[in-house]
This record gives sequence, structure tokens and C-alpha cells, in this order.
Amino acid sequence: MSGFTQKPGLHHSVSDWHSNNQQLSAAARQERQAAREVKREARSLRDLTSCQTVWDESETRRRLSDRVWDVTRWKEALEACAQEVDKEMEALTLSKQQSEEALAATSVDLEVTAECLALREGRRELELVADRVEEELKTEAALIQRVRQDLQRHIDRAFEQLCILQEARHQLTADLQNKMEALDIDLSCLSLTTQSPQISLKTDPTRIPPGSSTPQEWVQFSQRNATVSQEAVQASQQLREDMSLSRAQLQNEMETQHRATGFALRKRSHHEEQAARELQWQIKKTEDEMAEMESDIHNLDADFQAKAACLKLAHTRLETRTRRAGADLCRDQVQHGLVAEVQQLEATSLNLKLQLSQNQGSLQRMALHRSRLLQDLSRKQEALSLEERSLAVRTRLTPASGTASGSASGTAYGPAARTGPLLLMNSSGRSHGNLLAQ
Repeated sequence: MSGFTQKPGLHHSVSDWHSNNQQLSAAARQERQAAREVKREARSLRDLTSCQTVWDESETRRRLSDRVWDVTRWKEALEACAQEVDKEMEALTLSKQQSEEALAATSVDLEVTAECLALREGRRELELVADRVEEELKTEAALIQRVRQDLQRHIDRAFEQLCILQEARHQLTADLQNKMEALDIDLSCLSLTTQSPQISLKTDPTRIPPGSSTPQEWVQFSQRNATVSQEAVQASQQLREDMSLSRAQLQNEMETQHRATGFALRKRSHHEEQAARELQWQIKKTEDEMAEMESDIHNLDADFQAKAACLKLAHTRLETRTRRAGADLCRDQVQHGLVAEVQQLEATSLNLKLQLSQNQGSLQRMALHRSRLLQDLSRKQEALSLEERSLAVRTRLTPASGTASGSASGTAYGPAARTGPLLLMNSSGRSHGNLLAQ
């Protein structure tokens, strides 16, 4: 025994060994229990996170779907507003063109009225009268000027309203463009899945982009654009109604004034024709009377010459009988008869001479008055020619169709057709200025 060597070191007892084994077993059981708890928590966490992830992704899809629906609804509403604005712009542009055409048509009216006034200024002397035609023409000229001003004012208002509509359309277009881009982006996001190849991690994806708006601001912005466009459309519709009504009223006023002017012009022409016919009748009667007067003067002169021969005969007889001699130089009945004959012939010759002078003076006065009648007839015929030229000029006033119903129109109207005879004749053939009741 003394020769066996023992390895140096601490030796444990059997109890320590058993105790260590028990500790190791207990520790192993505790670790396994802890591991089972960790696995249970991990599995629970996996299940929870998986459900939460699926739920969150589903909620995100729902929100994206709702957002796509909201954006689509607003896009459709804004597109409807844009279409309404486009239609109203076309309608307002057409109404503006109609007013411009009506304004251009008034140029012809103004030229015709000015030409008529200028033509009638060519009348001479007493024919240059301030008559009803001149009043109507001046009224017509003033009316045309007022119509032109009203039409130009409507055109200016339509241009301004078109600018407002264009601005509203521009805002709608920008909003629609933004919404279509946002809709494309949201639809693209809605189509992404965990298997999509284009997904990746981004740097600071939760940042708030500059210029971001709240949902309330987003809705208010689109509502404001829609409201502005609707108000612009309503204002444009009211303006078109006002323009259409105004054009119809102006057309009626112009038509009424054209008819009044045409009637006054035809009435004046009738008066001129009547006066010319009266003068022609007077000239004819004066010439007939002058012819009769010339015949009477010729007869008076012949009678005067005949009376002179008779007076010579009586004078010769008296002078010859003075050569009787003695008691035969008697103042007999022959002497008394010859003296009475001479006195009667001298008185008759004097009366014939006076009457001849009066007839000649009357003939000269009739000739002078005939000359005045011819001059006045010439002036009246010239004035009548000017009135007829004025009527011919006014045929350029052609009625335009469709103004009252809102289509393109001018505001010029031609003279109304003459209705029925305007003069009555008496039994002697002379015309009287009895006009038919207006």
C-alpha cells in the first residue's frame, strides 16, 4: 500500500456528486421549461404579429379602396363640372358671335340712315323742310347708336365672362390632373403585394412631404373649384339669357323704327307726288287759260283795229261834211249821229285798249306764275326723286332671321310694303291729300 501513489487534488464526496447531478437535472428542467415558455411566447407573437400584419394590410387596402373611390367620385364630379363649363363656353361664345354679327349688321343700318339724311339734304328752297321723315331718320340714327352701344356692352361682358369660365376650367383641369395622378398612384399601391418585385425598403418613408394637406382641406379645395365653376356657369347662363332677351328687344325696336321711318318716307313721297300732280294740273289749267287769254287778246286787238277803221270812217265823214257851203252846212241828224258815233267809237276804243292792257297784264302774270309753278314742280320732282332714292337705299335693310329666338341676326329691317292707295280723286280729276288712317 505504501508504494501506491494518489493523484493530488480535491476529491468530492459521493453526496456532492449526487447533489451536483440533481442540480444539473433541475437546471436542465428549468431551462427546458424556460425554452418552452419562450417558444410559446414566440409562437404567440408570431401568430399575433401575423394576424396584425394581415389585418393592417387589409385595413390599408380598404383605406386605399375608399380613397380610390373618393378620388374617383370627385374626379367624376369635376369632370361633369368641366363638361358643363365647356358646354357653357361654347354656348356663350356662340351668343357672343351672334351679338358681334348683330353689331356688324347695324353698320349697314347706320350707313343707310346717314345716306338717307344726306340725300334729303339735297332738296332745294321750300322743299327743304324739317318733316316727319327727318325726325324719324334722326330717331333711327340715335336708336342705332344706342343699339350698337348695348350690343358692344354685351360683347364686352361676354368676353369677361369667358375669361372667368376659362380660369375656372383651368382650375378644374389642374385639379383633375392631380386627381388622375393620385388615382394612378393609389391604384398602383393597391395592386402591390408582398410578392411584387418592385417593393423595397425606403429611407424615412414616414416623413410628411412639404405642402401636404389635410383631408378637410383636400375636400374644401375640390368643393371650392366645383362651386366656382358652377357659379361661373350660372352667371354665364344668366348673361346669355340677358343677351338673347336684349337682342330680341333691340330687334323689335329696330324693326318698329324702320317701319315707322319707311311709312313716314312713303307718306312724304305720296305728298310729294300729290303736290307734283296738283302743280301739273295747275300748270295745265294755267296754260289753257293763257291760250284762251292769248285768243281773247288777239280778238280784242282785232276789234280794236276794226274800231279804229270805223273811227277813221266817221272822222272822214265828219270832216268831209264840213265842206258843205251856205245853209247846207246844217247840223242835221246825220251830224249828230256821226258825232255820237265818234264819241261811242272813241269810248269803245279806249275801253278795248284798257281791256287789252289788262288782258296782256294778266297774261304776263300767268306766264310769270307758270314759270314759278314750273320751278316749284322741278323742285318737287327733284325732292320726289330724292325720296324715291331714299326708299331704294332702304331696300338694303333686309330682315335677318332668328334673332328673337337666339340665333345669329342683324338688327336691320327693310321698309314695310305699301298697302293700298293713299290718295283720293275728286270729280274734277284733282287729287286731294286725304291719307288713309295710320
